[in-house]
Amino acid sequence: MQATDQGTRARGRCRHVAVPRTLVFVTSKNPETGSRDVLLLKGAPDKRLWAGLYNGLGGHVEAEEDILSAAERELAEETGLRTVRLMLRGVVHIDTGHDAQGARPGVLMFVLTGQSEARAVQSTPEGMPEWLPVDGLADLPLVDDLYEVLPRALGDGFFYGHYAPDAAGEMRYRFREEGAEPTG
Repeated sequence: MQATDQGTRARGRCRHVAVPRTLVFVTSKNPETGSRDVLLLKGAPDKRLWAGLYNGLGGHVEAEEDILSAAERELAEETGLRTVRLMLRGVVHIDTGHDAQGARPGVLMFVLTGQSEARAVQSTPEGMPEWLPVDGLADLPLVDDLYEVLPRALGDGFFYGHYAPDAAGEMRYRFREEGAEPTG
C-alpha cells in the first residue's frame, strides 16, 4: 500500500489528525514495606505543563518509531530504566477541539505498563521519578486524568478512553473496558 493510500486527506477537507503519545506506568514491590509501588514523574517546578504534579512517564512517538519502541525510549530517558518489559493496557483518544484554522487535531495516547525489580532512577529536566505506594495515589497531586487512568491501567483488563472538551473548554473523560457492552 502506498503512503498516499492511507486516507488522511479527503477531497476538499483534512481528516481528523492525531498525534501519537505514550503513557507508561511501571510497578515494583517495595522491598521495605512489601507494598505495590508505581513509578510516577513529579513535574519540575519550572515545567510548562503539570509543574509539581505527578504524571506517568512517556511522551511523543517519533515518526520512525513504533509505539513500544517510543515507550521504551521515553522510559529510559526519563528514569534510566532500560530492561522493563512493557505491555499495552489501554488506548485513549483525545479530541482537543477545533484550532484557529478550523482543524480538529487530537492525540492518541497508548497506555503501557510493566514491572521492575530495579528501583534506582535518575532525575531529568522533566522532573523527578518517584516510587509511590499504589494505595496512596488518591491523596497525591496527580495530573487530573490519572485519578481515572491509573486504576484502569493497573487493573486486569484492557480499556479504551475518549477525552473531549465541554463548552467551557474543560476536558471530560469517558472510559470503556474491553468486553463492555457497546454504547449507543
